[in-house]
Amino acid sequence: MLEKYPQKARLVFKNFPIKSHKLAQPAATAALAAGNQGKFWEYHDRVFENYNKLNEGLLEQFAQELNLDMDRFKNERLNPEITSLINRDLREGSRIGVRGTPTIFVNGKRLGQRSLEAFSAAIENELKLQKVKLRE
Repeated sequence: MLEKYPQKARLVFKNFPIKSHKLAQPAATAALAAGNQGKFWEYHDRVFENYNKLNEGLLEQFAQELNLDMDRFKNERLNPEITSLINRDLREGSRIGVRGTPTIFVNGKRLGQRSLEAFSAAIENELKLQKVKLRE
C-alpha cells in the first residue's frame, strides 16, 4: 500500500509489548536501540520471526548479525528516553483498546481482519471517503 499510494498512505509504528511475554519489553527496547543505528525494521523482523524463543543472548545476537556498534547498542538499551517512548505508546494503545499485537488501524479505525485484502479494502474505502469529502 505504501508503494501503491506513496503520497496518500503512511505507516506509523507504535510499541505495545505485551505483558504476558517476559521479553517483549526488552525486545522493544532493543529494536529501538537498533533503530538509533538505522536498523529498526531489520531488528524488529528478527524479533517477530523468533518471538517464541527469545532470550537475552538472542537479542544481542541479532544486534551482532546486523553489525551494530555493540557498545552503543547496549548503552541505548538503557536510555530512559526509549523507555519513556515505549511507555507512552503503551498508554496510548491501552486508551484506544489495543489488546495484542499486531493491531492495525486505518485512519483511526481498527482493522478486524489482518489480511492484505482487508488492509487494501480499508485503505481504498478511506480514500473514497476522502474524495467524497473533498467534493462537498
